[in-house]
Amino acid sequence: MNVIVNGAPRDTSADTTLADLVAALGLEGRRLAIEVNEEVIPRSEYSRYTLDLDDRVEIVQAIGGG
Repeated sequence: MNVIVNGAPRDTSADTTLADLVAALGLEGRRLAIEVNEEVIPRSEYSRYTLDLDDRVEIVQAIGGG
């Protein structure tokens, strides 16, 4: 199944959750904001939110600095 992640196509299995995607991208434990089809998904929903064909996922990381 194909989804778009930060503008790039990515092949995933049909039952992939946002938590699975975060793990596959090596982003576990990081401070993230994730939007799917222009809707922000709360972190508490990542393990329950299953991606659909052609979903558009945007992942933003919080980076500290000064």
